[in-house]
Amino acid sequence: MKNWTTSAAGALTAAALLLTAGVAGAVDKVAFATNWKAQAEHGGYYQAVADGTYAKYGLDVTIRPGGPQSNERALLTSGKVEFLMAGNLDPAFNAVKEGIPTRVIAAIMQKDPQVFMTHPGQGLDTWESLKKATMLVGRGGMASFYQWMIAAHGFTEAQVKPYTFNTAPFLADKRSAQQGYVTSEPYAVETQGGFKPNIFLLADYGYDTYSTTIETTVDMIEKKPDLVQRFVDASIIGWYNYLYGDNKAANALIKKDNPDINDAQIAFSIAKMKEFGIVDSGDSLTLGIGAMTDARVKSSFERMVKSKLLPANVDYKKAYTLQFVNKKVGLNLKKP
Repeated sequence: MKNWTTSAAGALTAAALLLTAGVAGAVDKVAFATNWKAQAEHGGYYQAVADGTYAKYGLDVTIRPGGPQSNERALLTSGKVEFLMAGNLDPAFNAVKEGIPTRVIAAIMQKDPQVFMTHPGQGLDTWESLKKATMLVGRGGMASFYQWMIAAHGFTEAQVKPYTFNTAPFLADKRSAQQGYVTSEPYAVETQGGFKPNIFLLADYGYDTYSTTIETTVDMIEKKPDLVQRFVDASIIGWYNYLYGDNKAANALIKKDNPDINDAQIAFSIAKMKEFGIVDSGDSLTLGIGAMTDARVKSSFERMVKSKLLPANVDYKKAYTLQFVNKKVGLNLKKP
């Protein structure tokens, strides 16, 4: 996957930056590593590039798309990028356990988009009924959310078969339940299988981690808090504009970085993010996109402990900071 550096930010002059309240001086060049190929789930960041929001905040942002073989966390800890998009809170807790000095500074998704899908009309129409299904789960899922499903809901490893990120086994086995993201895999099933699957969003059953978090290093927070705040604020505004404004330019940039994605997939993903309140729900409705609370982080940590994924003596409070969020940034941009 090729990397792409925004030309929009570089095209704006220092004079234009001076017109922006609170931002003056030289442009700060920063790199932001995502955890997968460009997609609508990254749309707010591309929006902030495309419409000049990062530039208005004095930032020249390089988005570095991830992929199946990439190691974005190593880029952050080695100083090759200033900011990292992580999947959820689990890696941040593990970073504390391993003594890695990073922090979550914003939670763009209030709900983790992880789901299970089943075939309709097969008696697998409720969460409880999934215990009768063959569960198609990937290696990463077995080491994370499925352990919670075992501990909290009584699922078993015996009912699991490997998920290889191919929908064919699910389509062939009507008694199976496949993991996926609500914004992605149901689209593949609809287009390849010709039916709409039942969708079970794990967040609706107690899987309360934040998702698509933004992380940076403790050193960055301590030495350049103004830069961190500007990146968080501009990203939040980008997300409001992506979800509720004109996102055509952002989607064009997404397709430039990921030629395999199409307009239909992007539209599906945006619609599901809105339908399920993935980005904008709960605390974000009053505190703004990116919101986090101490209680929610504590609950997520306790879930991992109960699932035997973390020891109870990990100082989870070192995994995050509320310093840069909950400021109601961008709320005025939300549209019906």
